[in-house]
Amino acid sequence: MAEDHAERRLAAILAADVVGYSRLMGIDEAATLAALKASRKELVDTSIAEHKGRIVKLTGDGMLVEFTSVVNAVACAVEIQQGMCGRNAGVPEDRRIEFRIGVNLGDVVVEDGDIFGDGVNVAARLEGIAEPGGICISATAREHVGNRLDVAFEDAGEQHLKNIERPIRVFRVKPAAAPSSAPHPERIGQKPSIAVLPFSNMSGDPEQEYFADGMTEDLITDLSKVSGLSVIARNSVFAYKGKSADIREVSRHFGVATVLEGSVRKAGQRVRINAQLIDGKDGTHLWADRYDRDLTDIFALQDDITKTIVDQLKVRLLPAERRAIEAPPTLSIDAYNHYLQGRHFYHLHSTPHARLAQRLFHKAVELDPRYARAYAGLADCAWFLFTNHQHDATADEIMSASMTALQLDPTLPEAYASHGLALYLSGRRADAVAEFDKAIALDPNLFEAFYLYGYACRDSDDKEGAVRMYARAAELAPNDCRTVFMQAQMLRDLGRLEESLAATRIGLDRAERALAAHPDIPSPAALGATALAAIGERPQALEWAARALLIAPDDPLTQYNVACVYALLAEHEQAIDLLEQWSANTNQVTRKWLVNDSDFDGIRQHPRFQQLLRRAELGDPAMPRAGR
Repeated sequence: MAEDHAERRLAAILAADVVGYSRLMGIDEAATLAALKASRKELVDTSIAEHKGRIVKLTGDGMLVEFTSVVNAVACAVEIQQGMCGRNAGVPEDRRIEFRIGVNLGDVVVEDGDIFGDGVNVAARLEGIAEPGGICISATAREHVGNRLDVAFEDAGEQHLKNIERPIRVFRVKPAAAPSSAPHPERIGQKPSIAVLPFSNMSGDPEQEYFADGMTEDLITDLSKVSGLSVIARNSVFAYKGKSADIREVSRHFGVATVLEGSVRKAGQRVRINAQLIDGKDGTHLWADRYDRDLTDIFALQDDITKTIVDQLKVRLLPAERRAIEAPPTLSIDAYNHYLQGRHFYHLHSTPHARLAQRLFHKAVELDPRYARAYAGLADCAWFLFTNHQHDATADEIMSASMTALQLDPTLPEAYASHGLALYLSGRRADAVAEFDKAIALDPNLFEAFYLYGYACRDSDDKEGAVRMYARAAELAPNDCRTVFMQAQMLRDLGRLEESLAATRIGLDRAERALAAHPDIPSPAALGATALAAIGERPQALEWAARALLIAPDDPLTQYNVACVYALLAEHEQAIDLLEQWSANTNQVTRKWLVNDSDFDGIRQHPRFQQLLRRAELGDPAMPRAGR
């Protein structure tokens, strides 16, 4: 096979095999073939198609299937095994068609429609150790599935698989037996579940996009306050922004029973919202309404929609939850408008946008000094700028803004996350962990909580903890490349090279999409270049590095990350040139990163690098470090 001319890609691979096929054929060949054919036609092939899989090859007793989504691959495996459990009810034990299934996420080589490589080999070996009717998946697959599926995972530890050089950590999937071939999400979850898709901006003015996004985010926030309801995270659903979504596919992707979609039209002081609650199974409308209100009634309008959804889903609203939903975040509509604009720019995750968001949040607190969410926004911007190596950003800013937010509203999970980072940077690790845990307890779907927790784990050399936190953050924000690249680096440092490569490929795919959507933001190019350099893809790494510098030549974080690229590619002088520029524009705490970053091991003894360390007065490597 001429691999140098073949296509490589990251894929989720499902390998399935019939248990005791030869024995079944020996008992009754015609009946076995008929039963297997019927199972495939009525269950297996249908499930694969619904989960957007591609059957690569069939053998007499097995199959190899490729998926672009590992969540879809595992969901398909669960559906097949549950369906077979129902089909085998009443069939004598020695005549049952049962499958073993293995699922892996890995790099594959594609040639003439077939797939090869370690990704395929591991999936096949996982299938071989699965129990009859069972599913085994790799740790890589487990981390990327997260908690999107209502199944249990049993850690089987590291296994030595035949013809696989290194041990593979294996998880057994434990789906509940079900008599149907396609379980409805309502029957799977313990609580009613909902995904709120980004509302469309129907104002005819792209500058009003922030308002539609803000309505969506606030509805998610209010619904998340209801303990009897499971709500998909903001960053997860915003992956569908601007897309024409098939509601049934959305329901299947998130594992939810219902989907809320709608539109917002804002004109002057009037706002119109259309909202529809849709059954995820068949796409039928459970409820729809239109609201025409004055802008000053916006909080009452949001309350009405939230309570209507809760009533439609027959969820009991506790008195404290009702009070939390009804309490307006501010009495100033102007402050609220500035806050929504700030959130819009903050979520673009670039230094210029964070500074703009910061100014908008400052204006919001000027208009309403008791606006807790606006202070939480200031804390978010402060940590973002600090971790992005900005010379004027300080840990004190994070501490002050987050503490003010919590004094005004002690229920804000994002403020606890920011406060956790501020405590960590001040050396209070145990207190920081307690704050991160509070943030996650209040909102298990808060991206910032897991991202900052991962930062603290990574900085304190808890690589395993960092992998777990970054994996969850990456799951919650499917468009974010930073978390996946961080995860890949930690996996590489742990020696889990195949998993690291898989994460890198996912990160590069996300980075490409991010650059296409926002070509003016440098971080996807800079981080992607570092990842490409780490896996030896020199020409592409240099191309991406050049692109990052073209977008933001004076940005300290961009300079730092491109310096990492040059150091990894043995372009030592260029690396140090950039580090000298970077050192002049970053803060003292951030400079500490030079002491420990393994990307610079190749230039650590270079005289210019040593001189840079001395000029930066880096005598204490134990100080907190600023990550990428």
